[in-house]
Amino acid sequence: MSVIGGNTAGPGDAVVNVYINHEKKFAFVEMRSVEEASNAMALDGIIFEGAPVKVRRPTDYNPSLAATLGPSQPNPNLNLAAVGLTSGSAGGLEGPDRIFVGGLPYYLTEAQIRELLESFGPLRGFDLVKDRETGNSKGYAFCVYQDLSVTDIACAALNGIKMGDKTLTVRRANQGAIQPKPEQESVLLHVQQQIALQRLILQPGSLATKVLCLTQVVTADELKDDEDYEDIMEDMRTECGKFALCRSLVKVVIPRPKPSGEPSPGVGKVFLEYADVDSATKARSGLDGRKFGGNAVVAVFYPENKFYQEEYDELTESPTVHNTYK
Repeated sequence: MSVIGGNTAGPGDAVVNVYINHEKKFAFVEMRSVEEASNAMALDGIIFEGAPVKVRRPTDYNPSLAATLGPSQPNPNLNLAAVGLTSGSAGGLEGPDRIFVGGLPYYLTEAQIRELLESFGPLRGFDLVKDRETGNSKGYAFCVYQDLSVTDIACAALNGIKMGDKTLTVRRANQGAIQPKPEQESVLLHVQQQIALQRLILQPGSLATKVLCLTQVVTADELKDDEDYEDIMEDMRTECGKFALCRSLVKVVIPRPKPSGEPSPGVGKVFLEYADVDSATKARSGLDGRKFGGNAVVAVFYPENKFYQEEYDELTESPTVHNTYK
């Protein structure tokens, strides 16, 4: 606190009291002033003894009441670089204008989510909540805009829109959905048009990756016999290597049905991993729509994280294509 210039109440230590729960690895820290407590929120993510520390408000924190007592946001002039932090990170995510963004498709990256949110203006803070062990997105995030006047516009424009097989829930974190004011309607209409375009870009299968998913290629019955399965694998390696340099095709995965007859994710699909996105893009252009066994192949990009985790049940077609081919 002293190094970043957060001790704004005068000389001395800003920390009045500390309670540490060693078993559950958390602590409560009492500061001597509301302003200094808000400044301490900027330390979210600081590395302490080799581990990043999460700094949050207590669960009974009342942002509306706190706003009447003093600043609820960290001082923007804090020297966070002195402790290896940057401004505008998760530390700015407190107060009544904090937005909850739920229902995010797991394949979206932080950069893609930020790009969607920043259609309304720059963010003061952003935090995509991730699983501690895997580092994968949990499908929800929080953000605060630099211009707080766009908060309700962003909520109204984004709430309820379809992203792949998900539906976004976007609202103020401490309140229900709020309708924009009449004078904001023209701004809302313009931004909704931008969002409509971005939704097309962010649909699963449209974002270029190193992995392709083919459908309309094989059936479950064709994959049951071991010899037939090996023949199909060899055909796929040969045919799918033609559209890029053969050495660019790194791996072919064709999920097989379980002997027990239980449902097996990905059966009926073929997954192709290429060495780079450019090779995968060339292969997709050559494979999509090509006839295979009398059927037109559907080739789409597949999320790399899902492929590497052997999760083969991700939605890979838009609703229109899905109804056509399934």
